[in-house]
Amino acid sequence: MLRAPTLRSLALVASLTAGASVTAEAQRPSPLQPGILRVCNDPDNMPFSNQKGEGFENKLAELIASDWKAKLEYVWYPTRRGYFRILNGRYCDLIIQAPGGLDITGTTTPYYRSGYVLLTRRDSKLADLKSLADPRLKKARIGVTLLPSDEQLPPTMALSHYGVVGNLNGYLGWYDDEHRPEDIVNAVANDSVDVAIVWGPLAGYFAKQSKVPLKITPLADRDSVADVPFRYNIGMAVRRSEKELRDSLERTLKEKAPQIQAILKEYGIPMFPVTAAGGDDDDDGPPKPAAGPAPADTSRTARKD
Repeated sequence: MLRAPTLRSLALVASLTAGASVTAEAQRPSPLQPGILRVCNDPDNMPFSNQKGEGFENKLAELIASDWKAKLEYVWYPTRRGYFRILNGRYCDLIIQAPGGLDITGTTTPYYRSGYVLLTRRDSKLADLKSLADPRLKKARIGVTLLPSDEQLPPTMALSHYGVVGNLNGYLGWYDDEHRPEDIVNAVANDSVDVAIVWGPLAGYFAKQSKVPLKITPLADRDSVADVPFRYNIGMAVRRSEKELRDSLERTLKEKAPQIQAILKEYGIPMFPVTAAGGDDDDDGPPKPAAGPAPADTSRTARKD
């Protein structure tokens, strides 16, 4: 039986999840060091980050380091179970994306808000889909993202309330030797599915790269029937004890807001107005890494000089 996701068990769709095939490269735990900004990042998880520095998380990390005149160091670790534990274990000092209000870290004020979208080919008969309540979905081939467990992400939960369960095609939300998170976007482009329900940042980035014109239709803030949210605030995460660091981040996020928004738009991320705390969001968030044990000590550190 599929279970509903919890805050700690959701893994960032296609965006913030990864397979165990990637070996963690982390430095030894240490406290904050003046003049150095240590950022946790996934080594192969576009459009978020990679070791070539091509993701928008990389660009945001570079922007912050430049503003602080700090040396940027990356601690590479796949965005899967244990991701936030490497932050609290002092392997790094900053995670660029975290669900607003995540209780196991100290999160900043959200700097953007995104959500799940419907993704179709522009030439599809379903290109005019607006919501999951559309009766045509009962006969359509639907692509959904799977978690590495029997839990459901919000769109799949909502579909079950509409009786749409037997025509779903699952795509892994993490990478391994055979699968990529963008497979769900490619499935729409090559007509393997009629429509996919995808986390916005992933859909926006890879839809822009598709040779086949694709259409993105944002889902509403919340599904009225299933009563699950589809949009979420995203902030940055530091350790809860590092209040001075968080305050510095808050100032930078405010002062550099135009540049930050420009970077996010460049990557095609669907964005919506950030909501106040206690608004439409509930205890669940977008797919994100679950809590877990920190990696063993290693001496390998990736630096960006």
